[in-house]
Amino acid sequence: LQWSSPVEAMERFKSQEIWIAPPQFYELCRLCNFSSLSQLHKFSSQRALEGCERWMPVILNASDGYIQLLPGDELYPENPDFTGEKKMFMSTNKKIEDLMKEGSVFHRIVIKNINNLAVHVNVQAKYKHLNPLVINSNCSDCNSRL
Repeated sequence: LQWSSPVEAMERFKSQEIWIAPPQFYELCRLCNFSSLSQLHKFSSQRALEGCERWMPVILNASDGYIQLLPGDELYPENPDFTGEKKMFMSTNKKIEDLMKEGSVFHRIVIKNINNLAVHVNVQAKYKHLNPLVINSNCSDCNSRL
C-alpha cells in the first residue's frame, strides 16, 4: 500500500503503475477540486446535510470502447436497470468520438481501453456536490488545483 494524493494517484494511473476502476477515477477527479485536506473537510462538513443521490452507471457499448452513462446525461435511460434483472444492453455501431460530437448534455465516463478513461460532465451536480474536474487519463495535463 502507498498513500497518494489524488493528483499523484492520477499520475500513477497515467503511467500505468496502478489501475483505477472507473467509479474511483470519477471520485478522484472530484477530489482534484480541493487544494488541501482542510478544504475538503470544510466542504464535506458544509455539504453533509444536503442529501445524497444513489445512481448506477449504464453501459453503452460503442464500436471503439464504451461509455458509462450517469444520471443527467442525455443518453441515460429514463428507467435504468438498477437490479440487473432486465438485462438491459445498450449498444451502437458509432465511434465514441461521433457520440461525443453529436451530444450536448454530458455526465459520463468514456472508456477507450483499460488505461484510457475520461470524465465528461456539463450538468449541474445535485445536493451541492462538486462536479469532477475534466481529466483524461491519456493526456499530460490533469487540470487539478492540488
